[in-house]
Parts: sequence; C-alpha cells; structure tokens
Amino acid sequence: MFRLSMRRRALPAASAVALAAIAAVLPAPAARASGTGPAPVPARYAHQRLNWHPCGDEWPALECATMAAPRDWHRPGTGPDISVEVSRHLATGPAAERRGVLMTAAGGPGGTGLGRPAGIVKDAPRVAAAYDVVSFDQRGAGRSTPAHCQTPAEFEDFYAHDLRDRSPAAIQGVLDRSRAMAENCQRRTGGLLPYLTTEQTVRDMDLYRSLLGAEKISYYGGSYATKVGAYYATVFPQRVRRAVLDSNIDFTAGMDQWVAGQPRSFQRRFEQDFLPWLAKYDSVYHYGRTAAEVRANWEARRRALHDRPLTVGASVIGPNQLDNGTIQAAYKASGFPTLARALAALEHWDTATADERALVPYVFDSYQSKEFAAEFFSVTCNDNEWSHDIGRWVERSARDAREYPLVGPRELAYAATCAYWPKTTAPQVNVTGEGLPPTLMLNSLRDPATYYEGALAAHRGLRGSRLVTVEGGDHGQYMNGNPCVDSLVEKYLFDGDLPAHDTTCPAPPLPGPSEISPRSAATRA
Repeated sequence: MFRLSMRRRALPAASAVALAAIAAVLPAPAARASGTGPAPVPARYAHQRLNWHPCGDEWPALECATMAAPRDWHRPGTGPDISVEVSRHLATGPAAERRGVLMTAAGGPGGTGLGRPAGIVKDAPRVAAAYDVVSFDQRGAGRSTPAHCQTPAEFEDFYAHDLRDRSPAAIQGVLDRSRAMAENCQRRTGGLLPYLTTEQTVRDMDLYRSLLGAEKISYYGGSYATKVGAYYATVFPQRVRRAVLDSNIDFTAGMDQWVAGQPRSFQRRFEQDFLPWLAKYDSVYHYGRTAAEVRANWEARRRALHDRPLTVGASVIGPNQLDNGTIQAAYKASGFPTLARALAALEHWDTATADERALVPYVFDSYQSKEFAAEFFSVTCNDNEWSHDIGRWVERSARDAREYPLVGPRELAYAATCAYWPKTTAPQVNVTGEGLPPTLMLNSLRDPATYYEGALAAHRGLRGSRLVTVEGGDHGQYMNGNPCVDSLVEKYLFDGDLPAHDTTCPAPPLPGPSEISPRSAATRA
C-alpha cells in the first residue's frame, strides 16, 4: 500500500492473418494463462536495435537504451507505441564462468527498475561477474512512457487530512479525493491507462529478452516484482532458467486481497518488533521503558500533531506524516534508529539541534511521489476487478482502523480509488508453476508489506517452489546482510541447487541505537 515509496504500486487478440505480412514471430511456449498466450510480434518491435549509451552520473556503471513496445500487446497494430527504458551491466568475469542474463524488476508497483543492476553490482559482485544484470522501468513509471494522475497540489491534498477521522464529512472527503484520483488517472493518462498491467509488462520483458539475444533468462524480483516474475514465468515458462522471488505477495490472488491484508501485518511489525526495540534503548532515546509506554508516547505525539501540525521549512508534519515515517521504517530494522532519533527530536523540538531538525522532514515527509502513486494505482486497480461497493469498503476500513491503527485508517482511500476505477480489461493469469524449473522463494515471518500468510499461499500455488523462511520481520531478504539467505540464493543462481525441502534461516541481528550521519540527513532532507 501502503508503501507507495520507500524513497530510497477482454480485448480480442490480434489476428494472425492481419499480422502475417508484418510480423516476425519469436519462438514462444504454449500459453499457461487463459487469454494470455504469446502473440506474433510485429517486425518493427522484433527487429529494432537497442542504442546503448551511458545511463548518466546516477549510475555510471550502467548502460541504458530505449525500447519501443506496443501499447496493447494483444492488438499490437493499434494505438501509439510506448517507450520502455532498459538498462544493463555486462558480466565482468571470464567467459567460461558466465551464466547468461539475470533480469530484475522494481517493486511497488511504481518503483523504478533502471538503476537496480547497480545495486547488485555493489552488493553481489560475484553475481555481477557471472551474469549480465539487466532491468527496466516498467511501462507507466520512471523514464518509460509515464502515467499521469495528480498535480502536485492534488497529490499533497490526498495525504493532507487525518485518515483516522471517521466523521461523515471526513469520510466523504476521502471518497471525493479517491474518485478524483480515479477520474484524473483516466483523463490524464488517456488511452494508455488500461494497458498499465502486470500482464502487459511481462510481454515487454520478453521483447527485451529477445532483443538481448537470450534464449532464456534468470530472474530476481522482490516485493511486487515477485508477481511480475511469477506472471512472466506463467506466460513464458520455457524462457526461464532460474527464478528467485523475494518477499512475496500472493500472486495467486487479486491485488485487492493483498492490500486488504496489510493493516494487520504492519501493525504486527510495529507492535512485535519496533516498539520493543525502542523500549530496549530508553536510555538513549528516552521514549519509554516498555513497549506499552513507547506506544502511549507515540499516540500522544500523534494527537499533538493532529491539533498542531509542525512546519519545518516546506514540510508540514501532521498525524499522517507521523504514520508515514513509521510505516517506512517498518520495512527494514536498519531504519529503526533513524525513526527513533526523529521521534526523540519531536519530543524536545525547542532544543533540537540543526541536524535533528533536518532529520524530521527526511523521515516523516518523504513517503512517496505523485509519479509513484500514478503507477501504483494504475497497476493495482487494473490487474483485477475490485468490489465497487463503497459501503463495504467504508465498513471494512472502519473495523481495520480500530484494530490496526497504523495502516488501517488509509485503507479506505486506496480501496475507494480502485472501486471508482474503470472496469478492467486485463486478462487474468493463473499462476501454477507448470513447465517451470524449481523456483526459490524467500520471506520473513513478520514482513509488513508482503506478509507471510500471502507468501505461503503463493508458495502453495507455485508448484515445485522451495520457500526459505527468515525468522524476522524485514522486507527483502537477499543482499540484506543475512549470510544464510545469500548463500542459498547464490548457490541456486550459480549451480541450480535448491534446498531439498523448505527451510529456515535466522534473522540478521537487530541494529543497535546507532545514528545516521547528520550530514546525510541534512543533505537529503
């Protein structure tokens, strides 16, 4: 959801007869999804050449190119083309030790994938030596043809109100803003909007694979990108050599079910991990000696910000912003000290240092961007049909706001946006794992965003998969400082070896009460 950003989301198939004169058919397996079989690829896409060039100062080790793709893969002869920005880092190791292409994708939906190979180069150099690591900005996001939903003022207003307020006027305000979001996405993104789906994205991926000259790819994807990988493997199973799915959403169910499950999992992470951690370091942060005291102080600060929001430069920190910063920190325990220091600064604001004052907007006013939100809602609302019963969502969100107050209050804004969304035309993909090599899945027990219950359902649905359960709560397991996980992933990527059965890894140790660099906080605020 709810993490819209961690700064740091039935059309007829094209006639084969009509396309015969212009199509170059790429080899493809039989379809594994109803209505989603590979279609002939017109020559203007299949025969294009990627013009590689340096990505720029942000990712100096990467090369980028722009790939043309049809707006609608099921009718590639109609509508304007879209552009998909792609990136690569070529393997640096000896030719005899190379393993081919490792494709990765962004989470969200709404994240940008273009720079992700740079992270693998830095954090998994052995993989980068053996694989050409490639990625892309998903259609609708980043440097690819974008989605447009909100102006900056509309985006700010979407989160400006206290979402715990359940008064009739406040609920109507949420519904009005959600309706406006849905209508503006349709109006401003135009004819592209229905084709911002996971199913269309995986066809972009396969075009990219073919232009790289790779018969098969290996894949690594985390969070929402587990769904991207599972869908790709379903539509193109014979194109997959190995796949690692890290922090899994339940890709056997709809996005509505995923979103509706997050209030409970974020609350669990907050109560079982963050509150006890902060209480342990009361001598450092002075926020409470028990988890109950910490929570009481956090709630008192939220009430104070409701009554009197804090202005720090261009940022206004109100109750939703306190929620936002806490939600962000829930993803990685490495973020706990930063959140704790910012919370402590709010408690002594009159005497806070310049570095602490710079830290507060950095933590609490960096939740997402309007570009991320546009892609998030486009894919989340398009991938499957949501209930249009607004009364049902009002009732459910009221219950979740009471039981899971960290994230439950914003459930209505998200669900209502999709309830007001145009009827989806996306083909439904039934993930089974048929035709795939065994797949490696990773998930922690208390992951707030891709909760363990959903990962278990995805594991059951993806036959032949092996699940590695991490005894902790971080989101994202590979390259997260866990030698047990990293060893299993790289053994699989290099040798194809999986655990004989589902297995468990201990969680990495929780951080101590360290502080982020004041210079970094001031620079990034």
